[in-house]
Amino acid sequence: RLLLRLMTAFVPAALVGLLLGDTIKAELFGPWPVVAAWMAGGIFLVWWNPRPGPTELTAFTARNAAIIGVAQILALWPGMSRSLVTIAAALAIGATMAAAVEFSFLLGLATLSAATFYDLAQDGQTILDEYGWRTPLLGGIVAFVTAAIAVRWLVTFLRTRPLSVFGWYRIGIAIATASLIAVGVI
Repeated sequence: RLLLRLMTAFVPAALVGLLLGDTIKAELFGPWPVVAAWMAGGIFLVWWNPRPGPTELTAFTARNAAIIGVAQILALWPGMSRSLVTIAAALAIGATMAAAVEFSFLLGLATLSAATFYDLAQDGQTILDEYGWRTPLLGGIVAFVTAAIAVRWLVTFLRTRPLSVFGWYRIGIAIATASLIAVGVI
């Protein structure tokens, strides 16, 4: 059942990514759109004060998954955190913090794995020619392990702290980056 919910949440961003991926890369891959995404996400987190609900991961409905999946489309904007939008959407539908973070992690695993395999299908030979197979494989393993550790830490951290902590971080990074761009350092 959870696998079906993850597939439901995966489809919206996958379709939009396939249809508009080149346009997104052409229009939004640049320093100012990323700074804008950091700032927008930061302001949202500082402004929004979610109250985690009672819904556990095992109780997610197809509708819940579809709402989270549609929200994940926002993460196609570079700099807009995929985990931010999926956790926020899960909390908005009444999930517990633990369920929101766990679903976001599992959805991210599916989404980012699919994106990786898609890119490998297009550019895999170039990657192998440049780096061999060991380095990308090691990178994938390390990324998976560190993501699992980060999720465990994040669930614990968010039990006692608000999401606004991450909002202030994003606003600070946006301001610092915009300042560095403005003075020509970046």
